[in-house]
Amino acid sequence: MSLNPVRSRVEKPCPGVSCGCGCASRRPRYPSDTSDAQWALLEPLLPTPACRRRSGGRPERHHRRATIDAIFYLVDNGVKWRALPADFPPWRTVYGFLARWSDDLTTIELADQLRAQLRVAHGRDLHPTAGCIDAQSVHETAEATVPRASSGYDPHKRVNGRKRHISVDTLGLLVCVVVTAANVQDRDAARALVHDATLRGIAHLCADFGYHGDLIAWALALGITITIVNREPGTKGFQVLPRRWVVERTFAWITRRRRCARDYERTTDHHETVVYWAAIIQMTRRRARMP
Repeated sequence: MSLNPVRSRVEKPCPGVSCGCGCASRRPRYPSDTSDAQWALLEPLLPTPACRRRSGGRPERHHRRATIDAIFYLVDNGVKWRALPADFPPWRTVYGFLARWSDDLTTIELADQLRAQLRVAHGRDLHPTAGCIDAQSVHETAEATVPRASSGYDPHKRVNGRKRHISVDTLGLLVCVVVTAANVQDRDAARALVHDATLRGIAHLCADFGYHGDLIAWALALGITITIVNREPGTKGFQVLPRRWVVERTFAWITRRRRCARDYERTTDHHETVVYWAAIIQMTRRRARMP
């Protein structure tokens, strides 16, 4: 379910503004650049430019596709903002779009729309009714960009940094992400995931033993059933567990993006935004390959 109101339709074309950097005519040259099929999926889902709304506004100087390619390049390759290649729009412009779309929930809406398209393409219902939750501790970078106030130590995983808690549907597509310090218990941070699940109509969640206790009764009062999937007694080594492997695969998809392999973000909100963009990259490519 989209959390944003319906955006206004295009009313009038924007007057032509040349940025001078040539981003409108740049050719794809990096593996992270969007293909024509991927851009055809993303362009209708982006917010309507201010200059095309009835209220009016200043035209955007840089091409939308070049901005999306720059965000994909940053998330996929893990470079610094100031290290973006010169054929992209200026890094301050790209950062401004990423921050603006994060504040107005455009990033979440974009992930929701792509997930809905994939679910329909796989013959599923538009909105998920079941899913899985789990957490992953992430090392902070050695450049000291993560403030101490939002960082912690996870003694179980021996990780000093942050922890990202995610919920996915039965296909492993990202539904929600919450970032906390690594010393926060899984069942404490999961309350935000469960609350988000109630808004989306999800009625059943699978989890590991770290989510036992009061969380199950608290979620049941909200109308959501949490099933704890445990390992078979006496087993050793790796074991594929029913339902739980889906969310583990999603973590693998996320950490393939180098910006998500470690924590480079100063705020937890930007960490969550980068995780959403990593999921958007994966879902866009997956949907573009399908008929």
